[in-house]
Amino acid sequence: MSEKEVRMFTGHLEARQDEERQKSTIEGTPIVFNQRTDLGWWDEVIESSALDKTDLKDVRLLVNHDTNQLPLARSRNNNANSTMQLTVEEDGLHIRADLDVENNPRAAEVLSAVNRQDVTGMSFMFTVDKDSWEDLESDHPTRHIESIGKVFEASVVTFPAYEQTSVIARSLESVKATLDSEKEALESARKTEELRKALIERSANLCRKD
Repeated sequence: MSEKEVRMFTGHLEARQDEERQKSTIEGTPIVFNQRTDLGWWDEVIESSALDKTDLKDVRLLVNHDTNQLPLARSRNNNANSTMQLTVEEDGLHIRADLDVENNPRAAEVLSAVNRQDVTGMSFMFTVDKDSWEDLESDHPTRHIESIGKVFEASVVTFPAYEQTSVIARSLESVKATLDSEKEALESARKTEELRKALIERSANLCRKD
């Protein structure tokens, strides 16, 4: 199974009071397409087709990826009865979550923080089914995520951004494992590319001998 990865983005996150349904909601975009992001080891781009075959059957809304806390909302098969709705649009994955601010103090805290714009970022945890690389021989290659296998959760995050890009901050409990797995992925891609070039060169040499 693919390693779970975490990405955090600045961008659209706002609170709304739905008078018609008498519910407090937040809306945001945890996944953004076609934006180049510096991950330290490499730049990364999530392609616009990355969610075409993604498993979005059960996605939870958390705060800072804290799986020890109950979710604020949940999308189950993205049906009308779910407390969170998911929509894949041209720019990325959008969420709309109903928060139970009357019975859940954490939900009230999140709504207040988003409403005051003290919190403006979102994040998501996912696996990658397919990716590709360019400039692997350079010190800072680019990874294109072409297909996301599964999205496990989306999070409202306290520290979404680093400098002018939209990634890097990660939950403290997962930072070492995430960085280690990402470095291994980069080294594996480089070794695969070296092997491919060696096979091409060997084939060319055999043709010259013939």
